[in-house]
Amino acid sequence: MALSSPQLSLFPFSRLTQFNTCCSYTFITHTSQTVTSRQFIRNNFSLSLTKQQPTPSFIITASSSTKTLPMLAPYNVLITGSTKGIGYALAKEFLKAGDNVLICSRSDERVETAVKGLREEFGEQHVWGTPCDVRNGEDVKKLVSFAKEKLKYIDIWINNAGSNAYSYKPLAEASDEDLIEVVTTNTLGLMICCREAIKLMGNQPRGGHIFNIDGAGSDGRPTPRFAAYGATKRSVVHLTKSLQAELQMQDVKNVMVHNLSPGMVTTDLLMSGANTKQAKFFINVLAEPAEVVAEYLVPNIRSIPTNRSMKPTYIRFLTGLKAYSQIFSRFAFGARRNRYIIED
Repeated sequence: MALSSPQLSLFPFSRLTQFNTCCSYTFITHTSQTVTSRQFIRNNFSLSLTKQQPTPSFIITASSSTKTLPMLAPYNVLITGSTKGIGYALAKEFLKAGDNVLICSRSDERVETAVKGLREEFGEQHVWGTPCDVRNGEDVKKLVSFAKEKLKYIDIWINNAGSNAYSYKPLAEASDEDLIEVVTTNTLGLMICCREAIKLMGNQPRGGHIFNIDGAGSDGRPTPRFAAYGATKRSVVHLTKSLQAELQMQDVKNVMVHNLSPGMVTTDLLMSGANTKQAKFFINVLAEPAEVVAEYLVPNIRSIPTNRSMKPTYIRFLTGLKAYSQIFSRFAFGARRNRYIIED
């Protein structure tokens, strides 16, 4: 789940909108089995050296002999960290739209409970779940195998699993266990999931879309009391841009990686840090329930495959304009006071 918010200069929970653009690369990595010394590829201006360059086995490009199929609804959706909070709310909203959803988390018990609840509401033929620790490569590979078995393919993969170890304290006071928990979940786990998702979708004629959820710190502003979390979320944006560039270099036409920003969501993760005057103020003014956020995000996520777009996208729920508008309303009219927490 994401501790994600518009970043204001005075408050670590907030995060102003950021206008990220994908870097455009004019060079192309040559992927044929062998190339000739100083061979210039016409129109691409790509200089190849004399060496063996194996083609990645998982890549399907537009020039491949394998036919690319259109991605049509209903979509098959995989969401990590989805037994509670924003992940669970996203799962429900996709199911309301008629899609098929696979949920997962580290806890067998939470997966079982979440699947049971969703199936009671949406039917057994649309929801599946399995335990998965995203920090473990073998677990994520098993997740992919489970997805192939139950759904055959995945159209939308949302990397939502995240952790702050429910710890809000200066870095100097953080335990080794908490730091390892945060970094391995938010950074290593994300990398492993992106790797396996790209492999999976690269071999699907339908291709696929990967969404990495950002969080406080993703725009580079400071996050005191949860510095490790902010540092890992900053890396999310960099990783997404790097993967976009890699896919472009490899001439991959059917897989795209995007960023997803849910803003401040009233999850257990966020509320556990509501013990300062500033925290209470900004949570009341800016935060929204997971259901409200999901109602906005899911239609925007689904519109990408519906419109057959393969352009990198950054979908934001809480923009800077919206954040400043709500803060102004609070100061001018006293709006949104004590919505979730009684302020001092």
